[in-house]
Amino acid sequence: MSTTLSQSTAPSTAMARNDGAPLDPHRWAMFVILLVGAFLPPLDFFIVNVSLPSIQGDSGTSSSAEQLVISAYAALYAVTLTTGGRLGDLYGRGRMFFLGMIGFAAASTLCGFAWSPWELVAGRALQGVTAAVMAPQALASVQAIFPEKEKPLALSIFGAVFGLAAVVGQSLGGLLISLNPVGLGWRAIFLINLPVAVLVLLFGAPLLKETSARDARTLDLGGMALSMVTLGALIVPLVEGREAGWPLWSCLSLITVPLLAWLFWRYETRLARAGGVPLLDPNALRVPGLGRALLIALPFYSIGTFFLLFSVYLQGALHVTALQAGLVFLPFGAGFLLGPLSAPFFRRFFGAYVNAIGMGLEVVGFLGLAGLIAATLTGVHPAPMPLAALLFVIGFGQGLALPTLMRMVTGRVAPAFSGMIAGIASSTLQVSTALSVAVIGGIFYEVLGAPTDPAAITQALIVALLCIAFCLAGGVGLSISLVRLARSTSQ
Repeated sequence: MSTTLSQSTAPSTAMARNDGAPLDPHRWAMFVILLVGAFLPPLDFFIVNVSLPSIQGDSGTSSSAEQLVISAYAALYAVTLTTGGRLGDLYGRGRMFFLGMIGFAAASTLCGFAWSPWELVAGRALQGVTAAVMAPQALASVQAIFPEKEKPLALSIFGAVFGLAAVVGQSLGGLLISLNPVGLGWRAIFLINLPVAVLVLLFGAPLLKETSARDARTLDLGGMALSMVTLGALIVPLVEGREAGWPLWSCLSLITVPLLAWLFWRYETRLARAGGVPLLDPNALRVPGLGRALLIALPFYSIGTFFLLFSVYLQGALHVTALQAGLVFLPFGAGFLLGPLSAPFFRRFFGAYVNAIGMGLEVVGFLGLAGLIAATLTGVHPAPMPLAALLFVIGFGQGLALPTLMRMVTGRVAPAFSGMIAGIASSTLQVSTALSVAVIGGIFYEVLGAPTDPAAITQALIVALLCIAFCLAGGVGLSISLVRLARSTSQ
């Protein structure tokens, strides 16, 4: 593999990257290969959500182990993303992509042939780590292989992949459970990753050329350990705390987060001053506006809990099947697919305000959805056309806003730091998802209480939808303020 992952020696072309290096004529084909690494992690998150009842029924998984099937993947994925991005900067994005893909395929095999609930949890944990090595390389490569004028389209396609993964995961999970191919049952949702990985390795290895930071030296092992401990102290209690009744360990863990973050930042600052290569370079994070751009990402994925809670409503209050519940999300997926592809068109007319417009559309969609459900009789499916239209608007707004947000973050740093900042951006979005599940999910179950009748579920969902809309509205305000800040500093 080292022979195929050598430094690119593409001939000089009429176009060049911002650093003066010639453009690789195969850059778009390379990007498509890397996008598979961005597609599989969210796909596996959503596909398992739909399949949990089948996993529990077949393997006798306890409720705590069932929760760990989700949280082990989500938590380890989130805490390892920054390290995964920095590994690409230092040792080559193509190399890390293939290593992550091979590891992800091995972990999927372990999940597919798991002989007990705890082997399944171990496989999911390994999936999370290897996905975090694989996923950031696509976003980092946008900065490394594309000229400035091609980056908006690349980021739009990158955003569309996330929408496609969310909907394919919801729908494919229900479809595979219903079809039960060769008697595999729920195991098919993991084993389907194997032919995908084989095809990527066969076609991608000869094509993908290496990119990395020019001053690559060694990995900051101390920073890696501190970052994982800090993010773990935040993510694990957020994911596990509510289900466990917020035990003492979860509260103590959250209390330690500010201290751990301070220790991590102090360590990285000292390492940078000593001439080392920190995992999280303080100089890169001092770029004007970057902190506020990352802050926008915190409410951005407050939508993360929507898929779970709306599935509870569909299956608990309306009593639809897992396959039917997955198909309901198709309009959202259509919107999420078209939103990023429309971003260049919107940017011509609205410039830097596209992110705020996209998140604003989401606010309108969630407020409309809450109103539609409130106006529908309890236990009755909302009118299909208005429901589909509102889900499309939500998906379109999310898809429109995502590539612009990624451009706000990754476009502010030099290509040498693109892997690091891609990992930070992805980690921030994962923290956003965990926060939404913990806080808005907690509000949902608090309003729901003990009853599980359709009226109680419906009322709890309406409150949760309003909370999501409120969080996104805060993101709109932050996005507008960032645009105004950029304009005032440029004058």
